[in-house]
Amino acid sequence: MTPFRRAALTASLFAAAPALAQAVQTPAGTLEGAAQGEIRVFKGIPYAQPPVGPLRWKPPAALPAWRGVRKATAFGPACVQPRSTAISIYSNPPEKMSEDCLTLNIWAPKHAKGAPVVVWIHGGALVNGYSHEPMYDGTRMAERGGVIVVSINYRLGILGYLAHPELSKESVEGISGNYGLLDQIAALRWVRHNVASFGGDPDNVTIAGESAGALSVMYLMASPRARGLFHKAVAQSAYMITAPELKQGRFGLPSAEVAGSTATTALGAKDLAALRAMDAEKLTQEAARKGYGPWGTVDGKLLTRQLVETWDRGEQAPVPVIAGFNSGEIRSLRMLLPPAPANAAAYEAAIRERYGDLAEPFLRLYPSDNISEAMLATTRDALYGWTSARLAIGQTALRQPGYLYLFDHGYPAADDNGLHAFHAAEIPYVFGTAGKLPPYWPKMPDGVADRRLSDAMLSYWVSFARSGTPSASGQPAWKTYGAEANYMTFAKAPKPGVKLFPGMFALHEAAVCRRRAVGQPWNWNTGVVSPVLAKAAGCK
Repeated sequence: MTPFRRAALTASLFAAAPALAQAVQTPAGTLEGAAQGEIRVFKGIPYAQPPVGPLRWKPPAALPAWRGVRKATAFGPACVQPRSTAISIYSNPPEKMSEDCLTLNIWAPKHAKGAPVVVWIHGGALVNGYSHEPMYDGTRMAERGGVIVVSINYRLGILGYLAHPELSKESVEGISGNYGLLDQIAALRWVRHNVASFGGDPDNVTIAGESAGALSVMYLMASPRARGLFHKAVAQSAYMITAPELKQGRFGLPSAEVAGSTATTALGAKDLAALRAMDAEKLTQEAARKGYGPWGTVDGKLLTRQLVETWDRGEQAPVPVIAGFNSGEIRSLRMLLPPAPANAAAYEAAIRERYGDLAEPFLRLYPSDNISEAMLATTRDALYGWTSARLAIGQTALRQPGYLYLFDHGYPAADDNGLHAFHAAEIPYVFGTAGKLPPYWPKMPDGVADRRLSDAMLSYWVSFARSGTPSASGQPAWKTYGAEANYMTFAKAPKPGVKLFPGMFALHEAAVCRRRAVGQPWNWNTGVVSPVLAKAAGCK
């Protein structure tokens, strides 16, 4: 080798060193990421085999360790989801979709050692969403809190949650559905086995999510298969809804297998083989168009019973929890509202007819002098408020810390459009990503007050991930829910309080109890569209 060629080769190797300096050896294989200041970022890391071909509607299969160095500098594609032409504040479709989508992303401080880990589960009604939505960028959280942030993809829609008699017959456990939940569990197992290589502590993992991500957090808290894979939980705008059961119709829902068979017929497929042969995007689009709705399935294995029953029995994971909701949840989800009565008299008559002896406490909470606001609040509380309080109360009963919050912050671009503290509005404050919003999202101000609120929320969240106690320098102490029913409001600034919306939880708890007693679904059918709520044994 000539001196010139030797020098050229040395120079080329030296030039490659900065990129390779971000290489990390893990049990899964060696990964090459990229540096963003003091944060190392690893994108599109596969945590399971691609669920394609014969692996469609199968539990995620373990991925053998790879040889050589795998580039982890580009996000993986989003899981297949419907393409919509409708525009909303949440519209931000992924650039790429694929059935081969079981990947995760990691933001890790360069010199992390024994750092707490936050695993973020995106929302989107179990139909839409993806791990690399810019609003979920983990850079600020990793920088500010010294935590390792992991965001995950999981199968969605019919590909993620289809139950079917043929699928149950294939299964060694005799079950089907919950593939998206199995993906989340597989991702948590990958984190447990590999996160120490990035400086993370596998014994200090917090799962966190919003909306369907928070529903997923509850599924994970309820699932025996996820036990021990996480140590704290954050549920932002969770909803403890009725779920289909695998083999039997219950609470007004068909069995999950019947629903799957009905969907198969509607899609024109004669059997499971025909379903597996369908193009993933066409299958997903058509299933959504024909009204297929993905939910977790009570199968006796992954989900042993209804979430509300799990919490009644104290069988959920005994871990510290942050749970909360937004004051304007339904302002951006008005499709959940029933038609409004013609006037105050009609509104009161409907409530008295449907709620009986519960009508008086209902009308005190949701009076007829402003029907629009009353209906927004009713639907909000039945879905999100009752659930959040139930989570805090449930952990308190297990002698675990439960921290309740209300996000009530507005800003001009949102408030001027009737979107004060709308569904998901808290996310950019928690992540510190005000500059990375979806294109139609109300633009957030870059003022001192909003930056301070974001700094405070980010600090509360990452300190909770670190120690199980949320705190922020210069901000009030956030007390556990406890016997006093403590909570924290995030408005212009954090402000502690007690007894959030007095009477709210008791009213909806009584309504849910009565619906369960007579086999009705709960959460969705509230207010002026509630069934008649007669007194039931064991219910208030």
